[in-house]
Amino acid sequence: MIRLEHVLVATDFSEPSDVALSYAREFARQFGATLHVLHVVDDVGARAPGFPELAGNLGQLQVEMESTARMKADALLSDEDRDQLHARAVIMTSLSPAHAILSYARDERVNLIVIGTHGRGGVARFVMGSVAERVVRSATCPVLTVHHPEREFVRADALQAVERV
Repeated sequence: MIRLEHVLVATDFSEPSDVALSYAREFARQFGATLHVLHVVDDVGARAPGFPELAGNLGQLQVEMESTARMKADALLSDEDRDQLHARAVIMTSLSPAHAILSYARDERVNLIVIGTHGRGGVARFVMGSVAERVVRSATCPVLTVHHPEREFVRADALQAVERV
């Protein structure tokens, strides 16, 4: 029997992430699991070592990025999410979103990770990498990737064909 106690959705606040959140909510609802909504903020200070003159500006920028992310993540959760799914919005700071997602999943004993994918291929994926791909390859729990536009499990034309029979 599958038991899901903790469902994690990683978000970058994009449309694929919104679709992933819908799936994660439904899994959490169906299994009575806690919903974790995680956003990873880039660690800008760690990206600019050797520039001490920028430290103050980068520190302020980091605080602003984290504050904005916190507001966006909190806005994703409804009162129903918080009450029924014990949902929580989490903000982490890291140079590697995939590593942060995997670390959080391990620490919180997450049973399912749901993550949106932008569906980039070729050079774009090579240059930018794929957080979803890294998570899928390294996670110790199942990972559901969701692409936008969403592909329904049951298409409307399939239902019409069944009704005609």
